[in-house]
Amino acid sequence: QVQLVESGGGLVQPGGSLRLSCAASGFTFSSYAMSWYRQAPGKERELVAVISKTGGSTNYADSVKGRFTISRDNAKNTVYLQMNSLKPEDTAVYYCNGHARILLREYDYWGQGTQVTVSS
Repeated sequence: QVQLVESGGGLVQPGGSLRLSCAASGFTFSSYAMSWYRQAPGKERELVAVISKTGGSTNYADSVKGRFTISRDNAKNTVYLQMNSLKPEDTAVYYCNGHARILLREYDYWGQGTQVTVSS
């Protein structure tokens, strides 16, 4: 059974930091690119950061560049999102995603989300 379980969300003051974790199971983690998305109330879900299968390549939304860092540990089947200098506009539910294309078939897995609230 495929599972992506996010943790590490919570309430933080502006300028603070949080580290999100996403533990994966039920699929070959190292074969999947991993991403973090977020969705704020009343807004579309947006891509925050993506990391390649080996961790050698990363990309970020312009809104988080220089503040957020995505990383992964394939030995632990876990992907992380380090979030620094948090702003109120970072408030959202953050979702972990795993994506792969294997033998011409697309695989897409999602976690249940973790709430991040940035407020004083």
